[in-house]
Amino acid sequence: MADRTEQIDTFLRDTDWAQADRAPLAGDASNRRYVRLHQGSQSAVLMDATSDTRESLQSFVKIGHWLSDSNLSAPKILHADMDFGLLLLEDLGDDLFAKVVQKNPDLEAPLYTAAADVLISLHNSPPPKDIPCYDPQFMADKSAMAYHWYQRGAGHLTKDRAKAFQNEFERLLNQHCGQCNVLTLRDYHAENLIWLPDRKGIARVGLLDFQDAMTSHRAYDLMSLLQDARRDVPTQTEIAILDHYINVTGVERDAFLAAYAVLGAQRNLRILGGFARLCMHAGKAHYVDYIPRVWRYVLRNLNHPALSSIRKSVLADLPEPDPHVLKKLKNQCATIPTP
Repeated sequence: MADRTEQIDTFLRDTDWAQADRAPLAGDASNRRYVRLHQGSQSAVLMDATSDTRESLQSFVKIGHWLSDSNLSAPKILHADMDFGLLLLEDLGDDLFAKVVQKNPDLEAPLYTAAADVLISLHNSPPPKDIPCYDPQFMADKSAMAYHWYQRGAGHLTKDRAKAFQNEFERLLNQHCGQCNVLTLRDYHAENLIWLPDRKGIARVGLLDFQDAMTSHRAYDLMSLLQDARRDVPTQTEIAILDHYINVTGVERDAFLAAYAVLGAQRNLRILGGFARLCMHAGKAHYVDYIPRVWRYVLRNLNHPALSSIRKSVLADLPEPDPHVLKKLKNQCATIPTP
């Protein structure tokens, strides 16, 4: 850590922030660290991404520039050292959507409408070049994390079922949402969005955590927003925002809602496995507390007719996260080494 502090000091020496006060900020599910720099009335954010690959950091910079050029509020990059894994970023503040809505529930509808308008604008532009596709094969593979980690942690192993699930689910993904025609930020939810009311239009929504952006179906980020693993979005809000997006864009309603459900199953099964992994492998037991909400999303999506061919098998393969299962997962916290 002493060496890392020296690297940060060296990095900041080439900026106007060398003498700034430093205060740690809460991170995310990754191992990135964030530090807020204070200097008088001004502030900036230092991203310490030494744990990320160079490709991930390059992606953050590339996507961030593209979003800014599209009149969206990604944090401006003030200084970068790709070799050190350090970025100095514009500070967009602390008004995460989740915090703002918790303090003032009346703002939920306008904030979520603004977030949907960002996606409408994003989807009206061709995606940047050379962005990988979040294609059905990759998505099906990611969803199988529910089998590889959650099912394993729950002690409910069903031999060879993961591959059968992947094959059928990939077919459904191809059928309903195989298009890779818009930029998808992939972690578009209330704890990655900052409310910036002093700005205008779509610029009022600050964007964070987009280094894993890929191209995918246009329903993906809207589903990520409305089926939030960390907070309950009221049903009336979900319906209203879906209606808003469908009405403004003119997409065919039934096909869009089918894709929304299939992608909802995909993302929430992936998260189910991912949260189990964060507990059992990375020692982050608090992610288990989100699993019941994620499971409810899985059940709701599986009820859509588009998923009828896998509903029964998934529910037979994956146990309900009752208190016994949740305790079992937490009892295995940080016990599973890297495979």
